[in-house]
Amino acid sequence: MTAKTTKSNEPVPPGAFRNWAVCLATGTWLGRSPVAPGTVGTLWGIPLAWGIGLLPSPWIQAAIILAICAAGVPLCTAAVRRLGGPKDPGCIVFDEIASLPITFFLVPMNHWTVVVVGFLLHRLVDITKPPPARQLEALPEGLGIMADDWAAGVFSNLALQLLVWLSPGGFGSV
Repeated sequence: MTAKTTKSNEPVPPGAFRNWAVCLATGTWLGRSPVAPGTVGTLWGIPLAWGIGLLPSPWIQAAIILAICAAGVPLCTAAVRRLGGPKDPGCIVFDEIASLPITFFLVPMNHWTVVVVGFLLHRLVDITKPPPARQLEALPEGLGIMADDWAAGVFSNLALQLLVWLSPGGFGSV
C-alpha cells in the first residue's frame, strides 16, 4: 500500500486520515482541499466565532476561546506527529479555526460585511505573518502551529475594531 501525500507532497502514513486528531486538526478534512486549504478550512471558524459571540458574558467568551486555543496545542501536536512530514503541513487548519473567534472577539457579527471583512483580515494577516507571528512559528510542535495564528487573530481583531469604530453610522449597517 502506498502512502498518500499532503498538499506539500510529503508522504502520509497509511491510515493517518482515519485518526481522530488528524480529523479534527484538518477541520474534518476541509484542510485537504486542493485549492486554498487554509482559507477553506478557516470557514469552520465562522460558525464557531458566531456561537461564541452569542454567549452573554465577554468573560465566558474569552474563557471558551482560551480553552479552544489551549486544546489546539496538543491536538495539532498529535496530528502532525501522526501525519509526519513538515512541521506545519497545510492540511492542518485547526489553528485557523480556533483563532478566528479571536478576530471577532467583542465585535458584533450582525451583518455579512462584518463577517467577510473580519474573515479576509484574518486570512491576510495569517498569510503575511507580520512580526511577531513569523517568529512564533518557531515554537515547538503544536505551540508553533497555533501561536502564529493567535497573533493573526489579535492583529485582525484590532484592525476590525478600528474599522467598526471609524465607520460612520456603524460598520455593516449598509
